[in-house]
Amino acid sequence: MKQRDLKYSCLIAVLYFGMNVNGQTTPKDTAAKEQKIEEVVLIGYGSQKKENVTGSIGMVSAKDLADKPNANPISSIQGKLSGVQVLNSGTPGTSPRVDIRGVGSLTGKTVFIVDGMITDDISFLNPQDIESMSVLKDPSSLAIFGARAANGAVIIKTKTGKGKPVYNFSSYLGVKKITNVPKMLNADQYIELYNEKLINDNGNSNGSISRAQFPSDTDWFKEIFTTSIINSNDFSASGSLGKLNYYGSVGYLQDEGNFAAGRGYNSGTGFNRFNTKVNLSYKITDNLTIGDNFSFSKMRTDLAKNPLLNAYNAPPTFPVMNPVSGDYQYFNGYSIPNPRAVLDLYRSQIRQERMLNNIWAEYKFLSDFTLRVSYTTDNYNTSQYEFTPTITSAPTSDQKPTKLITRDSKNRNYIWDNTLSWKKSLGNHNLEILAGYSRTRNSYSQTYLEALNVNFNGSNESLNIFSGTDIFKVSDAVDGYDVAPYQDRIESMFGRINYDYKGKYLVNGSIRRDGTSKYSSGDRHRIFPAVSAGWVVSKEEFMSNQNVFSLLKLRASWGKLGNPDVARKYTLLTTKFKDGAYYGNTGAPAQTIDTVIDPNIGWETTTGRDIGLEMGLFNNKLKIDATYFDKDTKDVVYGVVQGTVSGASNWNNFVTNAYSFNNRGFEVSVNYDTRINDKIKLGVYGNLTTIKNKITSVYEGSYLNTGASLFGNSIVRLENGQPVGSYYGYQVVGVFQNQQDIDGWAQQNTPKVGGFKFQDIDGNGVIDSRDKTFLGSPIPKGTYGFGVNLNIYDFDLALDFQGVFGNKIYNYNREQRYGNENWDLDFYNNRWHGEGTSNTYSMTTNNQEIIKPNSFFVESGSYIRLRNITLGYNLPKDFAKSLMVTKLRLYVSAQNPWTSFKYNGFSPEILNTDRVQMGVDNSIYPISAIYTIGMNLTF
Repeated sequence: MKQRDLKYSCLIAVLYFGMNVNGQTTPKDTAAKEQKIEEVVLIGYGSQKKENVTGSIGMVSAKDLADKPNANPISSIQGKLSGVQVLNSGTPGTSPRVDIRGVGSLTGKTVFIVDGMITDDISFLNPQDIESMSVLKDPSSLAIFGARAANGAVIIKTKTGKGKPVYNFSSYLGVKKITNVPKMLNADQYIELYNEKLINDNGNSNGSISRAQFPSDTDWFKEIFTTSIINSNDFSASGSLGKLNYYGSVGYLQDEGNFAAGRGYNSGTGFNRFNTKVNLSYKITDNLTIGDNFSFSKMRTDLAKNPLLNAYNAPPTFPVMNPVSGDYQYFNGYSIPNPRAVLDLYRSQIRQERMLNNIWAEYKFLSDFTLRVSYTTDNYNTSQYEFTPTITSAPTSDQKPTKLITRDSKNRNYIWDNTLSWKKSLGNHNLEILAGYSRTRNSYSQTYLEALNVNFNGSNESLNIFSGTDIFKVSDAVDGYDVAPYQDRIESMFGRINYDYKGKYLVNGSIRRDGTSKYSSGDRHRIFPAVSAGWVVSKEEFMSNQNVFSLLKLRASWGKLGNPDVARKYTLLTTKFKDGAYYGNTGAPAQTIDTVIDPNIGWETTTGRDIGLEMGLFNNKLKIDATYFDKDTKDVVYGVVQGTVSGASNWNNFVTNAYSFNNRGFEVSVNYDTRINDKIKLGVYGNLTTIKNKITSVYEGSYLNTGASLFGNSIVRLENGQPVGSYYGYQVVGVFQNQQDIDGWAQQNTPKVGGFKFQDIDGNGVIDSRDKTFLGSPIPKGTYGFGVNLNIYDFDLALDFQGVFGNKIYNYNREQRYGNENWDLDFYNNRWHGEGTSNTYSMTTNNQEIIKPNSFFVESGSYIRLRNITLGYNLPKDFAKSLMVTKLRLYVSAQNPWTSFKYNGFSPEILNTDRVQMGVDNSIYPISAIYTIGMNLTF
């Protein structure tokens, strides 16, 4: 195995020091010593002792997010929680993907609830503003959120203030570097294989090349990558002014990205974010409290055109610049653009301003009732441009005028939540009833323009689309070029009952009725119920004399959820024929159906069950949580193959409620914390999740070939009985060593000595499409994480490891060879170049039989990674006081410094936005190693 040097108003988990449901806390060091500390979580629209929670919830504290060089806080929980898979991207500003207990939908996303506002993107949120984060995993926890939480929810509570003023300043500076860069051939090795290919394909060396003809030796990965800087600076203030509690912060993050910027028009792949946060609460009377949670962010993302595949394919025998013309070198005879020119000359940028504001009021009356009203707005404007220049280094016939595309979009969203709760203790019976009403509206509009011959001089001011020619709108829309404006609404009523007897027997039941404008009146409303129960065995009389278990609890849950976030169109898209249709000699305008989408698409639904065991041993030093889960998702919206529809371009991709999935597995987490003495504290954690995903039914027994394809050969197939995203192609069973080997094998299209030998699956003696088979799944059989936290005197050390196993990656980068592309060094060292030299790697050839989807391109995706290592030092308190500060901590850290894996690519962590292609590596921006130095100052 290679070793390579690399790099959640609703539910929170807090320590309860007499706090109210607004999340106000009393710092530990100011709490009365005799006050009992109880661990409490805030469940949806309320709070509950963690000991009484009957659902499955993963909790992350602020310290788990601190000091990590990640723009998006979700990145920092990778490997921290069982049942939660986080996939990061190396592209600055890109949000990670979160899969909770497997893949439950092909279109829906995991949602985030930030201080009551539901969104599917938290790239605006500064990790330093987060007080706690929780992940709801089971349907009984999620059902109170109904239609929005079918794919899971990550619930975030931001910081508040109380007491004396406290000021914090945090800063870090880091260096980012792409590691595990695949080794490609140098010029001599490339020429050797090029000439070898001529002989293999033609039987002679006619057209061979030499170093005298091609004196250059270019490492194209070195040309497009650069070491870059990431820097973050954050300041916050919190405290109280009479009855007013406040928290305010301001921060700035700059991430340059690792594509080389600063040449030509290129703006690289940088990400900048300015953000500010204000949380206020004011206690008007003993019974009435009002508050406001406000966030504003301004982000800029530079989107250089990804040149990775070009750099992978480009021959090393060409220079970057033509030594005669001084322009970018054109690769004559190759259908490969110059990677440096692609990176330098294309320019794209996204600018976004986002304001999120949550106003709330809470009124307590008749001693046991609480009324809470919350209104949240989430407004953001996005402006984007894409500029493509004329590539003068290409042949004249290939040169095209400059093109500018602009997109200006507006999102206007709101949520109005109203809840009434009643909480009462009647002797040993504890009861809490909640009723609520919620209304959500999301609206979107966009202006989309294109123009040719725009003269761009390198400044954004020159990108004026009205200075160009051929200005037009891309698709049919209303006047003003508003493209596909839409508005959707969700109206909900919900209720929940929590009951416990002596804290031993626990019951939770909830129900929510959601109505959405996305569906027709025949299937607009759905009801989502859930129930869960728990037994705290450790509170039974027969457990009173033991001192091993601090907590022993059994729990089980069942619930149902729905997903409205699906592709939905009530009308058939049509295409106009340019020349019309003719009846005899008479012409007339004509249109035809282009895309067929079922107008009766309905809800996707998810039904889940789980059973769990929670244990706290030895005064809660050791905590163990184990759960078995089983989740069914039905009526998943996606395409299937149907009979031919005349004129429709997607006859083989009919979109309807086509699929059902099942995800089942086992998850366990272990935490051990102990204080060895007054100066030494040790914490160890670990988690493991196993999962089995399977498609359990397909519409009319059909299937779908989809995903990336070469010459019409798709590499992904959705079919009953297989995991989502499974690869489909030919099974390679060897390499033809000689002509006798070919003659003795099944009839294969254009077989050659040195070519792949495909398995005859049906045994009929002919290799054809009926011999294709399933080659592996991108879904891991298991994910895990473990780590150590050690405090020794004023020093602290943290190590976090994370990994996956049992999944496969489809190396699409390697497959995309049509002619004279470069090869990687692994292929060079292991290729077939004579009888007996290899039975796994083919010869060098342009024979396209080699690049048909097959098992050679399916590789192991298993890996283990040192996700983070941090060493910190806290200045002694007396010395800090002499500097007039309360606390000063200095630290150094490394993120992703080491990964062990077998995959022949940059990284086995593949983030593909299309879940169907989740394991296909098609020029995926690689993960960086980040080395930082930082400080935390409190005064």
